[in-house]
Amino acid sequence: MVLIRSRHLTLDMAEKTKFLGLIDKVYPDVFNLCPPDVNERKPGQLPYSEIQKFYDEGYIVVKDFFTPEELEPCRQAIEGMVEQLAQKLYKAGKIKHLYSEYGLFQRLTKLEEEHPGSNILLFKYQKIPKSFRDIWSNDRMLNLLEQILGPDVAGHPTWNLRTKTPKSEAVNIPWHQDSGYFSWESYDHLIATAWIPFLDAVPENGCMQMAKNGHKSGKVAKHTCCVGPTWYIQLEEEEMAKTLGVNLEKDVKIEPVPYGGFILFHNLTPHRSLINVSNDIRWSVDLRWQSPHYDMGFYNIGDGIVFRSKNDPQLKPDWDKFLSVDRKVMWQKTHMVDYDPNDEFDSRLTGPWIGKWEIVNHNRHTQAFKFTQ
Repeated sequence: MVLIRSRHLTLDMAEKTKFLGLIDKVYPDVFNLCPPDVNERKPGQLPYSEIQKFYDEGYIVVKDFFTPEELEPCRQAIEGMVEQLAQKLYKAGKIKHLYSEYGLFQRLTKLEEEHPGSNILLFKYQKIPKSFRDIWSNDRMLNLLEQILGPDVAGHPTWNLRTKTPKSEAVNIPWHQDSGYFSWESYDHLIATAWIPFLDAVPENGCMQMAKNGHKSGKVAKHTCCVGPTWYIQLEEEEMAKTLGVNLEKDVKIEPVPYGGFILFHNLTPHRSLINVSNDIRWSVDLRWQSPHYDMGFYNIGDGIVFRSKNDPQLKPDWDKFLSVDRKVMWQKTHMVDYDPNDEFDSRLTGPWIGKWEIVNHNRHTQAFKFTQ
């Protein structure tokens, strides 16, 4: 049961009843019953046995899906983001060197060394570039998603470029289920996630660790907030075993992913990233999709973006509407006690998930959090 503490989160009785009622509801069929195979196979679609494994175990590793040519624009876009941040830091006198001689997999680390929190700034103020949008709406990827979601497919508003610099606590994400971050309206439907690395993801540079079968109960387990010096919630292993039935010895798997592949999982799959002990930044992006017929489970901050519609085969994604809402700016405006839109170097990060769970560890992110009705 989620702990709602009145001094942290103010809800009226009707809202509390709704919250507690929904948190106790489980939807195992949604996350366990595999839909029928497609009648006509399209490019990018997987063998039906892989879709069955996705539902049976909670995730699959898909290899050799994207070509280097398809992902290279994403790498270039990341380099552009790092250049923009470096210039901003340099012009503000935060750093003395631009470190232009360093490449994609080292430069942000050098910025972080001179100005701690640079990796958070890049995460916090990122805007989704066209190259990422192209991967998100890639025809072969959407064909694959049709095998899971059906003919109507929408992009979920939560996407993230992961700035996993070596040996940084700020980018070590602990065990969690994605619905732990989403609002409770996300609990009754499947939100598919592709975690796509921009290099070979291996244990040394912080690849993913997955807990298969953690979705079987259809439950979102109790999480707590916030881990160490971060804004991350955490699902304790004891809770994962007790509530979700995960066998910690047999079900927890380290999953390397070669460049060009990705891990496909969903909002009830427990997962975390390992510590990056290499000398390279482990860049990755996580993109999400769901049926447009369900609530996005996103605290009413922003809509998703419809990519495919059975009733409108010629549909074009409305990128202008989607890009008009910056969720991270909205989070700070709503949930930061001293939000300053002119402070481009504030590396604190808040969001509604902080008020959703019991705060067991306070830090600068929780202290900046403003609880709202």
